[in-house]
Amino acid sequence: MSASVLPRTSMVTDHWLDLAFSYAPERSRAALDALFALDAVLGNVLRTTREPLVGQMRLAWWREALEGLDASGAPAEPVLQSLTAAALPLGITGRALSDMVDAWEPLLGEIGPGSIDDHARLRGRGLFAMAGLALDAAPGDGVEEAGEGWALADLAANLSDPALASRAREHAATMLAHARRSRWSRNGRALGALALIADRRLSGPIPASFVLRLARFRLTGR
Repeated sequence: MSASVLPRTSMVTDHWLDLAFSYAPERSRAALDALFALDAVLGNVLRTTREPLVGQMRLAWWREALEGLDASGAPAEPVLQSLTAAALPLGITGRALSDMVDAWEPLLGEIGPGSIDDHARLRGRGLFAMAGLALDAAPGDGVEEAGEGWALADLAANLSDPALASRAREHAATMLAHARRSRWSRNGRALGALALIADRRLSGPIPASFVLRLARFRLTGR
């Protein structure tokens, strides 16, 4: 793996995520938990793998296991079982879930602008599109732009190369601004809140007072 990045999933393991998910309809929360748990597991493959070939083999296992959910169900693995129980009944297929694996492969080699863009597009847009389906978000919600910006912001926080990190932050800010152009539907506001959190993190640690900004967004969708 390139020394220019140490993948983490910092934006999906803290209380801000829990707060954003509390905006989701009750029927959708288990699916959101399962989808973001999958994202965290795939990111952990890179975080704990030094050899690209080993990383590819571990990701290949996940791809096969996810594709198999459509036909044979989940093996005794907690994330796969959660996806089967909570995400598949909402119309998310194992084949669609397996596409998430492709998002992490660009980071197995040398990291550059192209691999960063591919990762953000495949990870963020794919994850948020499935989450939007689980939430029954409105067509006008900026789901995919929010997802790409969220993924870029998360990656930027973990890139050791200053030039690449700066580029990722700039691209993230642009995508997140696009995501805020229209009022978010009530069902989609959990993802809109994640976009706001990602945008605020571009400027540094989030103060506790930011909860007031999120509360306003929860009420208004802006």
